[in-house]
Amino acid sequence: MRGKDQQSDSLFSYIRLETRIPADHPLRPIRKLVDEGLLELSPAFSKLYAREGRPSIPPERLLRALLLQALYTVRSERLLMEQLEYNLLFRWFVGLSMDDVVWDATVFCKNRDRLLDGDIARKFMTSVLNLPQVRGLLSSEHFSVDGTLIEAWASMKSFVPKDGSDAPPSGGGAGGGGRNAERDFHGEKRANDTHFSTTDPDARLFRKGAGKEAKLCHMGYLMTENRNGLIIDARLTEANGTAERTTALDMIDDNAKPGSTVGADKNYDTADFVAGCRERGCTPHVSQNNTNRRSAIDARTTRHPGYRTSTIKRKQIEEPFGWLKTVGGFRKTRHRGRGLVEWFFVLTATAYNLIRIPTILAAAG
Repeated sequence: MRGKDQQSDSLFSYIRLETRIPADHPLRPIRKLVDEGLLELSPAFSKLYAREGRPSIPPERLLRALLLQALYTVRSERLLMEQLEYNLLFRWFVGLSMDDVVWDATVFCKNRDRLLDGDIARKFMTSVLNLPQVRGLLSSEHFSVDGTLIEAWASMKSFVPKDGSDAPPSGGGAGGGGRNAERDFHGEKRANDTHFSTTDPDARLFRKGAGKEAKLCHMGYLMTENRNGLIIDARLTEANGTAERTTALDMIDDNAKPGSTVGADKNYDTADFVAGCRERGCTPHVSQNNTNRRSAIDARTTRHPGYRTSTIKRKQIEEPFGWLKTVGGFRKTRHRGRGLVEWFFVLTATAYNLIRIPTILAAAG
């Protein structure tokens, strides 16, 4: 018998939102980890808010919503609020009921910026890694480090002389100026010492290698442990030739104890980085760079079988970088200012861990 296409709304609904989510949905174990991690952050949240006044958006819901933005590659906060309006899965994960009003995108961003003051993203990453079921998955002796370029949210047209000598032409019309006028950079010498970006002053002009184009970008870094490839530290600095190795040594200071091994690619095969690792009591398992030069890694390191293992395990760090740039949306950041970009970089790295941890726990039984 053919059913009738009758469109009538019920006055009341007696179905809980919880029952709409499948019991085996991948977000269920992630939501459990997130709630346990957020519980540890309650004292940090209390310090950021006044005791009196109008209630703000709960910080727990802010972080859950921002995690969804990274997990599902939602390109903007405005689109995220649109999804929360009708997506029952998103409402359940954030903690909204069927009848709760979704926030305005501008109000959401204003409340989100408050979390930057307390470095909540980094504390949230630490709280997740310190969970009892997660701590046993981490290696405390073997690590890998690497860095990557993150394209800034700034056009090359915004990279102008600091003295204002090359202001864009004004006026509109054919062949005129306008705010997005045509520019010809051929033969023009531009450098970070003499130029800056008016869109994102923290961005730096950087070339990845010989024959590559120069771009306005930041530089992001990850430190992973070698047992399961989970991210234990994420940082972001300005892009320059030495920041990659300097930041790696800082992460070793904060996370690796003497006797640990640290794997890295050929870019870290320099005398200062190798010496810095050994000064900290760590063994640098760096891939040798023997192209027209002498490697800083000699037989004292390469003769041990652990060196071969570290060079294989080090390749795991490329997986989170690939996820952050594709799913996480960090091939080209949507934010301006190094502080905000780093905050989202750390939070997106935590989102990667939250995807990997349930899979590892299930495989471990």
